Amino acid sequence: MRKRKICVIITARPSYSRVRTALKAIQEHPELELQLVVAASALLDRYGSAVNFIEADGFQISEKVYMVIEGATLTSSAKTTGIGIMELATTFDNLKPDMVCTIGDRYETMATAIAASYMNIPLVHIQGGEVTGNIDEKVRHAISKLSDLHLVSNEDARQRLIKMGEYDNKIHVTGCPSIDIAKSIKDNSEMDFDPCVKYGGVGKYIDYTKEYIVVMQHPVTTEFNESKHQAEELVKVIHQLNMPTFWFWPNPDAGSDGTSNALRSYREENPNNNIRFFKNMEGGDFLKLLVHSKCLIGNSSVGIRESSYLGVPVVNLGTRQNRRLRGKNVMDTGHDAESILQAIKSQILHGPYPSEHLYGDGNAGEQIANVLSVAQPEIKKVISY
Repeated sequence: MRKRKICVIITARPSYSRVRTALKAIQEHPELELQLVVAASALLDRYGSAVNFIEADGFQISEKVYMVIEGATLTSSAKTTGIGIMELATTFDNLKPDMVCTIGDRYETMATAIAASYMNIPLVHIQGGEVTGNIDEKVRHAISKLSDLHLVSNEDARQRLIKMGEYDNKIHVTGCPSIDIAKSIKDNSEMDFDPCVKYGGVGKYIDYTKEYIVVMQHPVTTEFNESKHQAEELVKVIHQLNMPTFWFWPNPDAGSDGTSNALRSYREENPNNNIRFFKNMEGGDFLKLLVHSKCLIGNSSVGIRESSYLGVPVVNLGTRQNRRLRGKNVMDTGHDAESILQAIKSQILHGPYPSEHLYGDGNAGEQIANVLSVAQPEIKKVISY
């Protein structure tokens, strides 16, 4: 019997960590054939070259798709999406998959969805039905309407898709594959590597055996003109706190140049700061770093998803994660320096939180592969509103 060809598109470093266990489960499933396409910023060194981690994990890459226009503006994001549609259409024509899987809500994900839909290839959306506070929500819901099969993180997301008119029998609550990795780390969280030695980075050496915090701040696309100021406020707080800090570079979204410029300016003006900057880190290592930190500060979804499972105290900044289902470990604040500082001090004082299973219980990858092996998605979509 011919195996089903499942084409999964990885377009950014978060996308890979979100589905790594699903990729492994698809690869090992006797009825499935994994076609792995790596595209966009996942191929670029300035964003951490996620492709290197993918290859190191032993996955065979079927195609590499270069599609990013530099500039980190609204215009470059729109143009990158257009190029992605053209390039991915060629990729799908070459690979002839039975299904295309896309993850989350980025603009490159939209390119995947449009190309697959117009080529009459059943589209599978992982992590649909969720809400956030910026353009990602519009993109995510648009992808959901283009999709033929939904693999969602929780019941909250399933109910939202039903309200959007999606058929109940096409929606499967599998949990989020990133929680699979979080579960493995929670079961074995020993810090068995030196981040500065293994990953290099730039700035002061941070002794990971002592107290430290982690920062991951991304631009908000609907507030991209504010990204530099928002980063400046945050770096002012971290400088004042003067606590050893592992700081991760932003995603390639509109406004990321503003964030990056603020960080570079700070580094030049404060050469003896207490911060180490990194582009990327293997997902499991990053979560180990997170588990042993006193607090995560920023606006990354890792503070909402994995950190709720791991019980890591989080200070969530601004609107990027608005309305997303969150645990008791998250303290929300605006971008003004005083509010951020007080929230960080409060979370450090509180310490670890109980684990909450808001986005799955740690076996999503296997569930996703099983659904893909038996599902019968239909590309003709007739919905009664």
